[in-house]
Amino acid sequence: MDYKAVFHVDQKNEQVFNLALNNVINLLSAIPGQEHDLIVLLNGPAVGLVAREEAASFLERIQTLSAQGVRFQVCENALKRFEVSRDSLIAECQVIPAGIVGLIDLQNQGFAYIKP
Repeated sequence: MDYKAVFHVDQKNEQVFNLALNNVINLLSAIPGQEHDLIVLLNGPAVGLVAREEAASFLERIQTLSAQGVRFQVCENALKRFEVSRDSLIAECQVIPAGIVGLIDLQNQGFAYIKP
């Protein structure tokens, strides 16, 4: 079975982001060796959580997940709105034009929507 899921984080809340990361870690632990396509999509004020200075407490876990193929997508509209520069993001982040469009596209491609 192929596991496809998007974990949506839209609050600048470390507990919520930790919960999302824990959800991903727990899923990967439950499906060892299975094909997967997992995305953590951040939009709204949550984009600030992956700026280098804010992400320090999450960085090791993000890097470990990224090495396991988990993608971290960040909404460009939210970056502009909340004045977070692209250059300040950790390296694991991929900027997408609009988080909401990304969520719709992923769901149309069969991704499960997870809202921690």
